[in-house]
Amino acid sequence: MAVEIDLQFPYDFDSALARLAGNPVHAVDLEGRLVRVPMEEGNLVTVQGTGTVREPSFRISGLLNGEQLAHIRWVFHFDEPLDGIAAHFANTDLVPVFAVHAGTPLIRSFSLYGELVKSIIHQQLNLSFANVLLMRFMETYGLQQDGVWRFPPPEQTALLTVADLRELQFSTRKAEYVIGLSQAIADGTIDLESMRHKTDAEVTSALTALRGIGPWTAQGFLMFGLGRPNLFPAADVGLQNALKTLWALDRKPTQQEILARFPDWSPYLSYAALYLWRSIEAPAG
Repeated sequence: MAVEIDLQFPYDFDSALARLAGNPVHAVDLEGRLVRVPMEEGNLVTVQGTGTVREPSFRISGLLNGEQLAHIRWVFHFDEPLDGIAAHFANTDLVPVFAVHAGTPLIRSFSLYGELVKSIIHQQLNLSFANVLLMRFMETYGLQQDGVWRFPPPEQTALLTVADLRELQFSTRKAEYVIGLSQAIADGTIDLESMRHKTDAEVTSALTALRGIGPWTAQGFLMFGLGRPNLFPAADVGLQNALKTLWALDRKPTQQEILARFPDWSPYLSYAALYLWRSIEAPAG
């Protein structure tokens, strides 16, 4: 099943693909303007951009049914207009970054479990080695389907030992955290799918009860796993550096200085964070 869809608001698909390509698990073709998405039902869906930022259109192929189309629309933010969000920031100090990166969507994770595993692996590591470690995990325990990676089922990871992951150069604690998360999902302690319908506070409370998942990781899951619109990790060094540049400071801003802007940026703090990250990933010019 394939469908063609048009959006009635600006949408920068190429910027979205560039962000997705930063994760080596994703099957992104920047030249072909497409990404292939592994679905829970076992098939692969291809989302290809066929329009422009101002007149966005897409061809979505490989769908099994209308439910999968609805899920893809949810993942890619096709049903939530971005122009109203940009208008919200028109009278704030973030207007320069919104002008440059207008129409960049907050893409939700293709796998909620994978989002948490990735986040744990990335904790306290530089991006390059974190991605190496992630791919070692995927190449050892994941499944590659027609060139597209799938995370192993949590039930499979739950059976691993710390020694198994230590062989991949996981730290002991990182190995314990990934296995503990997987065991919690496998035995029903954590139900990630149900979190789509829970409040931010409820999700944070459930996740931070697990070893290795603190507020920062929970915030990342809420933002990128569930696409929640009003989160901003003020302690993130990248965001601090982006604001240092934007505000022309000779030092990184304090968390108090950042928090003071929240009333102006709410209820779209997640988009403030996303566009600030984009400002250092793809600077103007």
